Amino acid sequence: MTATRRTLDVSALPEYAFGHQGMIWWGTVGFMVIEGSMFVMALIAYFVFRTRVAAWPPALANPDLRWGTLNTLVLLASLVPNHLTKLAAEKFELGKVRVLLLVCLVFGIAFLVIRAFEFGSLNVSWQSAAYGSIVWFLMALHTTHLLFEVGEDAVITALMFTDHVEPKRFVDVSENAFYWYFVVLTWLPIYVTVYFAPRWL
Repeated sequence: MTATRRTLDVSALPEYAFGHQGMIWWGTVGFMVIEGSMFVMALIAYFVFRTRVAAWPPALANPDLRWGTLNTLVLLASLVPNHLTKLAAEKFELGKVRVLLLVCLVFGIAFLVIRAFEFGSLNVSWQSAAYGSIVWFLMALHTTHLLFEVGEDAVITALMFTDHVEPKRFVDVSENAFYWYFVVLTWLPIYVTVYFAPRWL
């Protein structure tokens, strides 16, 4: 008795897929879960430290709201071109993708420039007790993610301006835009914690 072998021909299937049908999407989600856990732990550490001291911040001025608020507005505004980039990529609209990627890159660079001023307006150094350390850690953690994301934006933008744009590159653009949502989302609780927790608690 011989077993009949059945084979499935998958050669006609595309080498790319958008959203949850593609492996890149699942990898991006997994990365966001891991990184999101790190942000949650850092925020928990902030509030644990807060319960250990009577004065918060200890004999220091509260962080200046100007640069942090401006950066928050820039980051929220960046969601518009980012979302439009994602939509254009999923329709394979190369011209729109190229222009919108450049706009997204400008937003990312603007945020980093403002972030440099923001560090100077925290009114605390990284070595000033637990308060200074945790505030700088939260800011540096988000800045690191932003630096890598802007770097990835630059690489993807450069690739989309080559003569060898493949359909799977549009998936890269879409998933990169998807990750930008995460960068924005993680900043909001950090912004509230760094700038308003010292005023409210």
